[in-house]
Amino acid sequence: MDAISLSIFASRINAICEEMGAVLQCTALSPNIKDRLDFSCAVFDPAGELCAQAAHIPVHLGSMAYAMCGIVTALAWQAGDMVVLNDPYLGGTHLPDVTLIAPLFIEDVLVGFVTNRAHHADIGATTPGSMPISKSLEEEGLIIPPTFIVRAGVVDETVLSEITGASRNRSQSHGDYSAQLSANRCGVARLEALIKLLGVAAYQAALVALNDYAERLALSSLGQIPDGRYHFYDVMDDDGMGQKDIRIEVCLQAKQGRMHLDFSGTAQQVMGNINCPLSVAAAAAFYVFRCLMPTHTPACGGSFRPITLSIPEGTLLNACRPAAVAAGNVETSTRTVDVVMGALAQAIPDKIPAASHGSMNNVAMGGVQLRAGKLEAWDYYETIGGGMGAGAVANGLSAVQTHMTNTRNTPIESLEMHYPLRLRRYAIRHDSGGAGRQKGGDGIIREYEFLAQTTVTLLTERRYHVPWGLAGGEAGKAGINRLVNKTVNAKQCLTVQAGERLTIETPGGGGWGK
Repeated sequence: MDAISLSIFASRINAICEEMGAVLQCTALSPNIKDRLDFSCAVFDPAGELCAQAAHIPVHLGSMAYAMCGIVTALAWQAGDMVVLNDPYLGGTHLPDVTLIAPLFIEDVLVGFVTNRAHHADIGATTPGSMPISKSLEEEGLIIPPTFIVRAGVVDETVLSEITGASRNRSQSHGDYSAQLSANRCGVARLEALIKLLGVAAYQAALVALNDYAERLALSSLGQIPDGRYHFYDVMDDDGMGQKDIRIEVCLQAKQGRMHLDFSGTAQQVMGNINCPLSVAAAAAFYVFRCLMPTHTPACGGSFRPITLSIPEGTLLNACRPAAVAAGNVETSTRTVDVVMGALAQAIPDKIPAASHGSMNNVAMGGVQLRAGKLEAWDYYETIGGGMGAGAVANGLSAVQTHMTNTRNTPIESLEMHYPLRLRRYAIRHDSGGAGRQKGGDGIIREYEFLAQTTVTLLTERRYHVPWGLAGGEAGKAGINRLVNKTVNAKQCLTVQAGERLTIETPGGGGWGK
């Protein structure tokens, strides 16, 4: 294909993902999906290789790109089907992230798949918000292996009922799954229209050209990293079960634009829930290198071809069933980004920023509230931003989501309308960013007042080990969690009474340069 035709094709297939996301956002019921936008959409080829993805959540899409081949080749597909799954050891990330996959057939030939993945605040875990302080996968909620939820265009109501039945708010859950089904139907229709316009053979040739082009761009940009071996390690604060200072280590070998990452120095899997399935660790590594590529690099599998991984089974980044993984997807993935960036900072110091706040600062909560004259259960989950690390040419941004998450904050009006909560303070945590020639970004202060008794689970990091600076820059400040002015642990389940206040002060980013 000529360059203009290839560019138009890339835009068209990417637009399918964007429209799927718009359908999902506009039809979902939970604030977690419609307000926070905690979802992702993508298109894959018949073999499960990534063709396009919208700029949604990096940890979702990188993990889907890594795991889809094994999922789609193991099932007998037919037109009108959809499969649902969330099993972290069979292509998922953690149980709240539920994926729906739909195939597209043209004249009885399988030509591709569309997928979407959305975070459900209640997947039936032992505590509200489905992000518990867990020791095994079974404690984290309903485990869904790849299961047909739609066959030949007909929804299997038994399967759907079993899934929504795990939720404390069944009607809201049903609405969110209906939104995911609708998003995939939209994606199938748009992809079919595009393929019929081009013809199957031309579409397949365009995918080959797109992936080859992405690989060339990746090799060209990564080829600027000097050949060599670069080591770095960092540690997780704790696993919530008493184990502290848990090591993540990488040896990065760069050779003519091809990157091999060896994580064999990483700690063994732990009792707590900060373990990662392999697909999540891969997503973190892919993300870092994708940031070094030109912005016009197609978001397809070809851009990941120069990157290979070696992660021993049974370690923190390649855990074995039934290890708990709820926080691995959100916290350990973020620290893995820090480790890979720390290694790259030795090779290309002027292109790598200092460590960002290094935590998604997860707050999961729920209980019972009185609405319309009757008691009903409620669940809510959110992540809170922090300070971005500074770079060689700019200060870090303050009060933003960084790296593996890309969600919005839930508007205060929506939060207070849906749940027995009042936001008493939402502000920048001034002077929490590290000093330097370029200053690290500041974190956030978010203070909740509870209007009813509530169970709250905190899964946070960088409370003990601060975000590091680079090139002589100072570290950002560690985060602090407080309940009624008493400091609480980085990972803890709390019972909060009506009238009490929980304050989360998130870490700042590291500074860059003296």
